[in-house]
Amino acid sequence: MSYNAPVKDMLFVLKELAGIDAIATLPGFEDAGFDTAQAVLDECAKLSGEVIAPLNVEGDRTPSSWRDGEVTATPGFAGAFRQYVEGGWQGLQHPSEFGGQALPKLIATPCIEMLNAANLSFALCPLLTDGAIEALLTAGSDELKARYVPKLISGEWTGTMNLTEPQAGSDLALVRSRAEPQGDGTYKVFGTKIFITWGEHDMAENIVHLVLARTPNAPEGVKGISLFVVPKFFVNEDGSLGARNDVHCVSIEHKLGIKASPTAVLQYGDHGGAIGYLVGEENRGLEYMFIMMNAARFGVGMQGVGVAESAYQKAVAYAKERVQSRPVDGSLKESATIIHHPDVRRMLGSMRAMTEGARALAYVAAAYSDNAHYHPDAEVRARNLAIYEYLVPVVKGWSTEMVNEVTSLGVQVHGGMGFIEETGAAQYYRDARILSIYEGTTAIQANDLVGRKTVRDGGAVAKALLGEIARTAEELGQAGGAAAASMREQLEKGARALANVVEYVIANVKSDPNAVFAGSVPYLKLAGIVLCGWQMARALLVSQRELANDAEFHGAKIAIAQFYAEHILAQASGLETSILAAKGDAGVLALSEVQF
Repeated sequence: MSYNAPVKDMLFVLKELAGIDAIATLPGFEDAGFDTAQAVLDECAKLSGEVIAPLNVEGDRTPSSWRDGEVTATPGFAGAFRQYVEGGWQGLQHPSEFGGQALPKLIATPCIEMLNAANLSFALCPLLTDGAIEALLTAGSDELKARYVPKLISGEWTGTMNLTEPQAGSDLALVRSRAEPQGDGTYKVFGTKIFITWGEHDMAENIVHLVLARTPNAPEGVKGISLFVVPKFFVNEDGSLGARNDVHCVSIEHKLGIKASPTAVLQYGDHGGAIGYLVGEENRGLEYMFIMMNAARFGVGMQGVGVAESAYQKAVAYAKERVQSRPVDGSLKESATIIHHPDVRRMLGSMRAMTEGARALAYVAAAYSDNAHYHPDAEVRARNLAIYEYLVPVVKGWSTEMVNEVTSLGVQVHGGMGFIEETGAAQYYRDARILSIYEGTTAIQANDLVGRKTVRDGGAVAKALLGEIARTAEELGQAGGAAAASMREQLEKGARALANVVEYVIANVKSDPNAVFAGSVPYLKLAGIVLCGWQMARALLVSQRELANDAEFHGAKIAIAQFYAEHILAQASGLETSILAAKGDAGVLALSEVQF
């Protein structure tokens, strides 16, 4: 079974929840309405399903390989990558002045989902290139932009992020790579970077590394980090490629999953110094790198949604084929396919409900981003940006925690066969496990949600979103029907739980930070469950109105929304209880180090 993109559901979310028609009224997006979205998604679905997805299993069985500093991609990957970039997909949401298609993030987002659903290892290369493009567009000089951005957008070159070092993981204050100015505007870069995704490969002519390093006499800590472009090959004045730079791949990692994506150890400056070019100003590198990080974090959230969708599709297909036992209600006298069994239905319902909820929240977040960047009213831009920034750690953190549960359920639906590699269920489980770790663990996303996104503004954005949820709950009360009533009850309970936790965080973060941060990941999960539930409620309302037009599709949307309310949203009160009960040393911190 190959991946079949859920284009109909994607378009429903774009139109009814994320407001693609409103995005098409923004300056520059006049031709980017629903019809354009449909055409783009249909073509992306073909590429993802017919070209890229068939390579997913091959990438797991025949990973990228390293020999004498050179990395060879999985057979078939280079050809698929050429088709991807020749179709203009790398430049989908990037400016037309550099060769991009300048489409809204809202249209690019389902395409990102499809690519990751089809083949996570493959999709990581374009994801990192997107981040490099964003950073250069925001902080690079005109010369750097002109030299590097068009080739990155065309896909002739790819990009990387170089943050992590052996002694410096998430704590970038410990970065020790150094950059020595040469007096001619260039720097010589020395150091070791690890965990560099697609840091070396044979799918593109050049690789543009964005590298964090310290200049001489830079302040200690994160305030003394600068950002540099260090290309694999030098770029001549006419744009052609010159000699090899002093950056070399000394090994690639052997991993639990995403095996086709080479995770490189890069050595800078072992032969005299790698030549680098400063991006922006010295000592502002971390600020610029966070542009890449935020783009990547949203993208990783979409990876979670995409892999969850693929795991669900595989589990459903198996459940419709596997014959095992008679139904418990006696409706059949012979053994039936396992989709007849209530617990299998519960597992499949959980997989679908969580995936659809996370998809909807992410697409809505993309619409907030488009409004934040392109709306003509500065006040509207600021309001949308604040909401988008609040949602990013939720999209990243919740979607990637969700996919771990969904892919685990996918294995469980398969039973013993799920533990056997040949079925393919295990690959999704293994591949997904990295998603809640890289680009900032769930705890880092949760700390961001607490500190920068909740406490800093006194909970203003969170409370504004709660106000929107309350309005949706009122509409549910007016809509009538069992599904709407059930959703209203659980949504209101979830919103109260989230409101109580937001108040608790604001009131206690200074007096009892250990207690607040002990509950930070549960807070993020609570926010994810409730905010996704809000989107499922909005979908329910639309589908109740449109039921007569497409009973099968909208009937399924209503049913899965009710399932979400009763099985996923119902978890909110338990999360609230666990967070509010974390009274300092009485809970998480009660055990001493010795007792652990």
